[in-house]
Amino acid sequence: MTQAYTLTVSKFNEIIKNIFNSEQLLHNIKLVGEVFGISLSKSAVYFSIKDEESSLPCVCFYSDIFKNVQEGDLVYVTGSPNFYAKSGRFNFVVNKVEPFGLGLLFQRFLELKEKLQKEGLFDEKHKKAMPQNIKRIGVVTSKDGAVIQDIKNVAWRRNRAVDIVLYDCKVQGNDAEKEIAEGIKFFSNYDNVDVVVVARGGGSLEDLSAYNTELVARATFDCNKPIVSAVGHETDFTIIDFVSDLRAPTPSAAAELLTKDAKESFAMLKKDISKISMLAENFVADTSMRFNIAKNSFISLAEDFLSQKKIELEKKVAKISNKLEKFVVENDYDFKLKLAHLNKLNPLDILSLGYAKIEQNEKPVGKMKDINLNESITVYFADGNLSAMPTKEEK
Repeated sequence: MTQAYTLTVSKFNEIIKNIFNSEQLLHNIKLVGEVFGISLSKSAVYFSIKDEESSLPCVCFYSDIFKNVQEGDLVYVTGSPNFYAKSGRFNFVVNKVEPFGLGLLFQRFLELKEKLQKEGLFDEKHKKAMPQNIKRIGVVTSKDGAVIQDIKNVAWRRNRAVDIVLYDCKVQGNDAEKEIAEGIKFFSNYDNVDVVVVARGGGSLEDLSAYNTELVARATFDCNKPIVSAVGHETDFTIIDFVSDLRAPTPSAAAELLTKDAKESFAMLKKDISKISMLAENFVADTSMRFNIAKNSFISLAEDFLSQKKIELEKKVAKISNKLEKFVVENDYDFKLKLAHLNKLNPLDILSLGYAKIEQNEKPVGKMKDINLNESITVYFADGNLSAMPTKEEK
């Protein structure tokens, strides 16, 4: 019979701990089981996983990777066994938790997708059109990732005039969905951007879980600006993809979709200028032709009008001339009659016939009885006059 070794409890626990630590096959391994007995503390999450025959106590010191796990979920846990020598307690230390297959997270994804779809958040009638001339792009992503650099590189390669405004946020982990939603809300009320891009690189369903939350979905739906989702790779689909106004397969593709190539824009500008110039020339030529036609028509109408008025004026002048000539002739004849009549009454004409006119005291004397004897009288002849003194009256 082999003699038993006598060890202290501390020594025994130390040996057990060393066995676990030295066995490389036991480090960073993945186990699958059903979660039960979840217990939260300030620094860790304690739980166990089980299958049909056994259970295993676990501890996770990263509470954010465990926040979506519930009692009864079937999960993958990745980690290493650890034996605490002081207390003689064994735990499997977990550093990663994933749904079994796509079970839990995918089921929640489908449930939320169905709920929001029924509410109409995915309807095309709510989609806003992208602006034609985009000058500033707001980007909600991490300042430390490659995503923002990819967006800048693509956008500025195509058009250096486009501005990129970054809202720095977490893209996964604890409170990531809150920061993403806050970034969307910020740009929603920020007048100095034309469009918003929510972006991050590819990853597992768990890595993209922040973009599959109701908080981010409703912030996207309520955004006042056109919003583009550029989350993950082309094969990745998240809830924000369905709510956003436009989905880009990658962040780089989003930058390309929202920017116009400067060379193409310049070529289009030249084409537009040439088209406008041609239209202007055609307009000037057409206007000039229509002006000349109008001018000639006006001149022709004016000439016809003046010719007609000239004819009318000539007729009126002739009519007036005839009336005036008739008036002159008639009045001349009447004048001559009156003149002849007056000539007959002219004393000089009467005197020329051998008659004389007698005045006494500057008064005409027509009868002898009107003459005062011994007072001088004046006798007027056709060729002169004389003075005489009547001395004798004879009847």
